[in-house]
Formats: sequence, C-alpha cells, structure tokens
Amino acid sequence: MLAQELSAYDGREDVIVLALPRGGVPVAFEVARAIHAPLDVFVVRKLGVPGHEELAMGAIASGGILVTEPNVIEDLAIPPDVVADVAAREEQERLRREREYRGDRPEVDVLGRTVILVDDGLATGSTMRAAVAALRKLRPASIVVAVPVAAPSACAELAPEVDDIVCTRTPEPFYSVGRWYGEFSQTTDEEVRELLARAEREATHPRR
Repeated sequence: MLAQELSAYDGREDVIVLALPRGGVPVAFEVARAIHAPLDVFVVRKLGVPGHEELAMGAIASGGILVTEPNVIEDLAIPPDVVADVAAREEQERLRREREYRGDRPEVDVLGRTVILVDDGLATGSTMRAAVAALRKLRPASIVVAVPVAAPSACAELAPEVDDIVCTRTPEPFYSVGRWYGEFSQTTDEEVRELLARAEREATHPRR
C-alpha cells in the first residue's frame, strides 16, 4: 500500500530509497523493489527514556545532529546529564551499525537526488526529524518521508520539514507503531545485511 502511494517516483533515475535501520529496512526493501529504486540505509539512533526505552526523548544522526523532545524531557524531569549519557552511548551504537551494514561501501551520495526516507512508523517522529536534519546537510534535491503508519500529530508536525510525506495510516488513538503490525518481531543485523545484499543483487540482475 505504501509503495502504491509512491508510484509517482517509480522508475525515476534520480530517486533513492534510504531505510532507517533496523525496523525500516524490511519496509524500505519492498518499497524500493516496487518502485525500481536503489536501496541503502541512513543510520539514526533513537534516544530512549531510561527504563522506558520505547519512549523517545530524542534522536541522533550523523554530522552531530541531535533532536530532542522537550515535552517528554520536561514531563519526566529527565536531567541534561542523563540525556547526554544516553546520546553518547547511542552514538557509539550508530557508528557500530554504520560499519556493520555498510562494510567497505562508501556513504551514499544523495547530492541533487530525490531521497525517500522510509521507516516502519512514526510515534513521536524524533528519529525521522534527526534523519531529515542530517540529510539536508548532504544537499539532496528533495526529501520524501514514507511510512506505513504514524501518529497523526507526528505526521502533521513533520510535513512542513520535508518536500513530500506519505503516512498510509494515521490511526487515533495511536499508542505505538507495533500495535498496528500483525507481526512486529525485532529486525536483526543479519536481516538488514541480507536485505541490502538482495537489493544490490536485484539491481545488478533485474527480475524478468
């Protein structure tokens, strides 16, 4: 359904699909395959609230990008040093994942291209906002955010920051991304590597 809503980008040579790992990779793989676009990853790390890691208090991305959720931080009275500690730890994990998924491949060149950023969903939207802010520094022609499901508020708040946004479903009340999936098991590093390799093989040897 998400790929159908992105059909205007099908077959365009300037388009690239970037997944936010890990959960966004299986979604982005199917989108990229459907619209005949190359697939890569853009590694961003959510800053989870200690003890409630699924709740985002911010996110980090390459280039020193830090996005915070002031309402979450204030409501839970999270001290600045706690935010800094979590950010430092997640930056190490972000770098590890870059090495794990990219290997010897250079970072993707998005200059002048249309980038479709895909994740499995938007709850607060902080992870996607960090990705968008980092990506802007790389000067793509346009940024499109595409997710199967999103909190209505997250979709609405993110829309002015990008050139196009597709949120296939925006249920209310939202609760969480996983609630709207029939199967929402943790995506592994191995699955990410396998899907990236499959996408590369299919790009080299297109299906007939």
